[in-house]
Amino acid sequence: MSMRRDDSPKPAVSFGRVMRSSHFNFAKTYNPLNHGSYGTYPTVVRDRQRTLHDLIEARPDPFIRYTLPELLIESRAAVAPLLGVSTDEVVFVPNATTGVNTVLRSLVYEPGDVILHFSTAYGACEKTIEYVCESTPAERLCIVLQYPIEDKEVVQKFREAVETVKNDGRKVKIAMFDTVLTFPGVRMPWEALVDVCKDFGVLSLVDAAHGIGHIDLTRMGQVGPDFFTSNCYKWFYVPRGCAIFHVPTRNQHLIRSSLPTSWGWKPLSDEKDKGLDPLPAADQKSFAELFAIVATTDTTPYICVLDALKFRENVCGGEERIRQYCQSIVQAGAHHVAQILDTDVMNNKTGSLQRCCFANVRLPLTFAPLDSSADVRNGAPSAQTIEGLQNTVEGPHKVIISIDKAPEIVKWIRDQTCKEFDTAIQTSFHAGNIWVRFSGQIYIELADFDRAGYMLKGLCDRIVNGEGRQ
Repeated sequence: MSMRRDDSPKPAVSFGRVMRSSHFNFAKTYNPLNHGSYGTYPTVVRDRQRTLHDLIEARPDPFIRYTLPELLIESRAAVAPLLGVSTDEVVFVPNATTGVNTVLRSLVYEPGDVILHFSTAYGACEKTIEYVCESTPAERLCIVLQYPIEDKEVVQKFREAVETVKNDGRKVKIAMFDTVLTFPGVRMPWEALVDVCKDFGVLSLVDAAHGIGHIDLTRMGQVGPDFFTSNCYKWFYVPRGCAIFHVPTRNQHLIRSSLPTSWGWKPLSDEKDKGLDPLPAADQKSFAELFAIVATTDTTPYICVLDALKFRENVCGGEERIRQYCQSIVQAGAHHVAQILDTDVMNNKTGSLQRCCFANVRLPLTFAPLDSSADVRNGAPSAQTIEGLQNTVEGPHKVIISIDKAPEIVKWIRDQTCKEFDTAIQTSFHAGNIWVRFSGQIYIELADFDRAGYMLKGLCDRIVNGEGRQ
């Protein structure tokens, strides 16, 4: 991929409402503030995928056998510079969860081996760790994080956990952590965590579900994680599902199979496979061959990487311009929402949490922890707890809600935003509060956040009056 020069064509479409109407396909009334969950892609990429489908159906066998492998190589070559690695070290998988599973299920575990992760890990990936520990001798250790927190504290907790395992006579075999957390949506000091792994001889697995197209990863190869996977369909404007899976050459021998195992697998005896091979002979290295054809599935999203990249360069003005707008609009918009709600935006003293395209706003709801004297029948904390908290609650919502009602309220807010207001905002309970996570994107503007702010204010009023927590 060539860098944009100063004399290259300037983007013709402004970000915000004009970009939305010119290049995206949302319903007119839909307010898309949750790009981070499922992403979307522009019309030009949609049309390219439809063309690919037509080409496949016109000649299924020739396309899948001969054309598709060549197109996959081109896509890998296009995406590799964005990661600062070579083409031979990048392949495609359907999603980051598949990449994480591929790594964790490929390693051989012995008694005393520990898989280390944070409490903020993506749920499906944490369940994968639980499954591996259930089916192998491995154990897991979870480091609890409560945000906001400073990066140096995260790194220190991580280092202390590795040292604790070592002092117990065990070994952290692999550690999994994010580039940007799913919830709360904040930047993690993943580069520093990789360095700690190197210090202790621990394998590092970076779940960069929110990575490519979201933060600058051009130095990822220099940082040198042992395994790295990142969704393209979330932030890179590629159809679902598509993710990159990076394994440096030094570690490719550890990944012996795709998930599921398919035609690229070779036995340790290095005997030739028996039966029919659906792929023609190629000069690809064995790692790439593992993932060239994995079962029969729709791999057109992988091919659309090139078209998404052209759109980002030629229409949007390049990666840096996209990142700058997404980060600035989400931070400005989140502060608008916080002003409407009379609350705050999650951040730490150094501001590191906000160096991404997410922002988290606290809802004006106060929760009391359950204790032995709490009246849980009506979801009410004890009178003593209420009296103690009541004096600390400010603003119009001077109602204390039992903490056991938080999951119910979170679900109710998610349901109402979609069904009643034609929008979607990621909502979750974290560290004693309900937070909403906003996504910045090139097709939204401040008015979209204002509309969301007043919607959330109305929902919180209804919750205080008893709705959503019966």
